[in-house]
Amino acid sequence: MQMFSQQSPQTESQITVEALMAVQEVQWNDGNIDGFMNIYWNNDSLKFIGKKGITYGWKKTLDNYKKSYPTKKEMGHLKFTILDNTQVGENYIYIIGKWELKKEKPVSGHFTLLWKKINGDWVIVADHTS
Repeated sequence: MQMFSQQSPQTESQITVEALMAVQEVQWNDGNIDGFMNIYWNNDSLKFIGKKGITYGWKKTLDNYKKSYPTKKEMGHLKFTILDNTQVGENYIYIIGKWELKKEKPVSGHFTLLWKKINGDWVIVADHTS
C-alpha cells in the first residue's frame, strides 16, 4: 500500500487504520472476501455507496462482493493508495484514497471511508466507492 505523508504527524489511531487497510489488501489478494469484510462494521447500519446506489448492512455488502467477485481470478490484485487520512474526532477517521484491481481488464476508482472506533476496535461504518 502506497501512502502519502501529511503535514502533521499521524496519530496512533491513523496508523492503526492504515495497517488494517494493508491487512484488508492481503485478504483480498488471497481471495478471502470474508477476511476482507472483517474491518467493516458488522451491523445492519453499515452503509456502502457504489455505482448502484446505497446498500445497508454488513451481510448485504458481503453478499454483493461475493456476487460481483465469485472467484479469486475475478477479484484480481488489489492495491490501495491513501490520499488523505484525517482524524476528525477521538473516535472518527476519514480516509480518501484510490483503489486499483489488476486483472485481465484492470479497473480502478476512488473511495471515501468513514472509520469509527466501536468497543475499542476501528471499523468502517460508511464506504463510498466509485
